[in-house]
Amino acid sequence: MASGIGRASALLASGTIVSRILGFVKLWVLAQVIGLIGQSTDAFAVANQLPNTVYVIIAGGVLTAVLVPQIVRSALHDDGGSAYINKLLTLALVILFATTAAATILAPVLTPIWGGKLPPEALSLAIAFAYWCLPQIFFYGLYTVLSEVLNARKVFGPSTWVPVLNNVVAIAGLVVFAVLFGFDPTGLERQAGDFTPAMIAVLAGSATLGVVVQAVVLFAFWRRIGLKYRPDFRWRGVGLGAAGRMASWTFGMLLLTTLAGIVETQVASSASGGNDASVQVLNTAWLIFMLPHSVITVSIATAYFTRMSEHASIGKLDLVRTDASSAIRGTTLIITLASAVITVCAYPFAAVFVYRSFDQVAATGNVIIAYMLGLIAFCVLFVLQRTFYALSDTRTPFFFTLFQVTIVVIGVWACLLLPVEWIAAGIALVVTIGGIAQAVLAAFLLRKKLGGIDGKRIAISLGKYLVAAIPSVVIGIVLLVALGGTHEGGFAVSGAVTAMLSMVIIGLAMSAAYFGMLILMRTPELRVVLDPVLARIRRS
Repeated sequence: MASGIGRASALLASGTIVSRILGFVKLWVLAQVIGLIGQSTDAFAVANQLPNTVYVIIAGGVLTAVLVPQIVRSALHDDGGSAYINKLLTLALVILFATTAAATILAPVLTPIWGGKLPPEALSLAIAFAYWCLPQIFFYGLYTVLSEVLNARKVFGPSTWVPVLNNVVAIAGLVVFAVLFGFDPTGLERQAGDFTPAMIAVLAGSATLGVVVQAVVLFAFWRRIGLKYRPDFRWRGVGLGAAGRMASWTFGMLLLTTLAGIVETQVASSASGGNDASVQVLNTAWLIFMLPHSVITVSIATAYFTRMSEHASIGKLDLVRTDASSAIRGTTLIITLASAVITVCAYPFAAVFVYRSFDQVAATGNVIIAYMLGLIAFCVLFVLQRTFYALSDTRTPFFFTLFQVTIVVIGVWACLLLPVEWIAAGIALVVTIGGIAQAVLAAFLLRKKLGGIDGKRIAISLGKYLVAAIPSVVIGIVLLVALGGTHEGGFAVSGAVTAMLSMVIIGLAMSAAYFGMLILMRTPELRVVLDPVLARIRRS
């Protein structure tokens, strides 16, 4: 069973790694085409995050929270769950189509909710971008439904590999834009009012086309699990009412997180239009933050989630507890190292995207550091939340999310009191503090629900990881200073190539120190990482 989880996690991670690499290529190309700081890039950032936000409010987390447990249970039906899946997909498509149509029509109303503090020309550009971007809602939903059905049937690969196509299409669109309209890596040569309808269509339309391809391609894999989609509008009598009751709590939770997101974007956009970090810098730093989470935590937890749902469906809570503990200890072993490396390399990482001045490198790097301080807690929270979902409990996550959102909303509004150059970093730090508090509360509540969460074993493992990270961080900082990563003109921050080379050097040295310490401490979880590597070496 453990080897099965390992293989599934490896397959998920491999696709995610390729997708994330291409995602950063896309981000780098975007920075060359319209810049990382400036009115037009903030306008595109607001518009392109709108479909994600609206989708998540309406269906995203609801589908994720209830779909896998419901489909696992439906597999016990005489037809293996085919009828249920057809009904569920039909219902989802109807909801998604109606939502997408309404959101696109309401683009002039929705966009100011998030970008209301943008300068007037930038807000007008954001609305124009939004008309092209909002149709993504339907296809994000389609992708989620199809991939969750495949995951529930333990076909994990396609849903992690098709985002590669999304990135390829989006990168191609950016290249076409650059060929037709030129590059603007500073974000100053083209102001928001300089964008023509053709420029808007190419930039935003190619982003949407990538999402369309990502969703539609998944249909090709349904035959592998013996499913054929036939629209079915007879939704009564298949347990959708229970799913709906679960979804209502998740819907409320998503409204809370959306409220926090609106406040964050509004406050961040107050710094837009100048030379300071704003919306797009926050988005870029968040993508960097999410890189190790997506590759490591999501890959492992997604494989465990199906198994936890199976164990919960037959009342084996002791096995659910074991699964959750294994997932937390396995993910945090690598996440601790990733958190340390990216924190130390924050300035070189920023230099990959920012070219105008060291002040902008430092501003972007500070936002990355502020987010990375909460990475371990964020990944632990992800596993804890999925454990509640496996137990068909979406009510409890609502309350610990309410706790976190309250902290974030109050803290982010307070960031308006900061000097404008520190607003973005302040927002990131507030999000980190709120996430840590949320993880602690979630662990306490899950412990009460399960009668324990293997807390002592988890604490001992986390303690070892943090101790092992100390010499790793010291070595990393010494190398960063030696490579000139803390001052203008230094080798590590003088350009994209030197920055990436410096990150490789620092990362390898820190990794060697970290794993060396874990070996000296005879950390048992390390075998989860080393055994597959050693087995492959022996076979070669």
